[in-house]
Amino acid sequence: MTDPKSEKEFLDTYKPRDYPSIALTADLVVFAVSGGVLHTALVRRGGHPFKDMLALPGGFVGPHESAEQAAHRELAEETGLDLGKLPVHVEQLATYTEPDRDPRMRVVSVAHLVLLATDGRTLPEIFAGTDASAAVWHPVHEVFAGAALAFDHTAILRDGLDRLGGKMEYTTVASRLLPAEFTMTQLRTVYEAVWNVTLPAGNFTRKMMPQLDDTGKKARAAAGAPAALFTATDRHIHPPLSKPRAG
Repeated sequence: MTDPKSEKEFLDTYKPRDYPSIALTADLVVFAVSGGVLHTALVRRGGHPFKDMLALPGGFVGPHESAEQAAHRELAEETGLDLGKLPVHVEQLATYTEPDRDPRMRVVSVAHLVLLATDGRTLPEIFAGTDASAAVWHPVHEVFAGAALAFDHTAILRDGLDRLGGKMEYTTVASRLLPAEFTMTQLRTVYEAVWNVTLPAGNFTRKMMPQLDDTGKKARAAAGAPAALFTATDRHIHPPLSKPRAG
């Protein structure tokens, strides 16, 4: 049994400054689909280091908040996106600990993956705040073809895309990028946007039908027959829906 007095004496004489200081940050990979294209929210840094470069939204975790709380706060401050008021799915992505990932000091980052539901036509407005000079929605697959993001954010973004793309093979997580009720075409569009491929409509429908519940309702159509509306279940896709190979 622990002796409370001896533990108190230990803590009274403990010197945290005897150990190297490590700062903690929270970064966010925010995905949303519009116009058949997967987008991510990026900010342009207003100060050093990496001034004027694009980066993922995020920042330092305060002394009295968790990494998740900091992620919510930083996203609202830097882009105006309030995760508490939006239809989102948030999960922790990974922790990044490379000693030289930040030139200022030793900084460990806890990255979060955010899936934002949209109607597939428009994206929520974002605007810069705090230390960001701009905030923009940027097509994800174009990021990897252009200049690198600040810090190790290109790698974090890639990890976020790989996490989402991989989970879409065996779960219905893609539906988190859609309204609660959606058409099969909307769901296929999300798959195509994330995987950056074109999928045969018939095969996709046959594969996904067992994982969806038909609401019995129809979506209004500007032309043609109204499309059935579905909701996603928690059933796993088995066997998995494999992403087509490039080329």
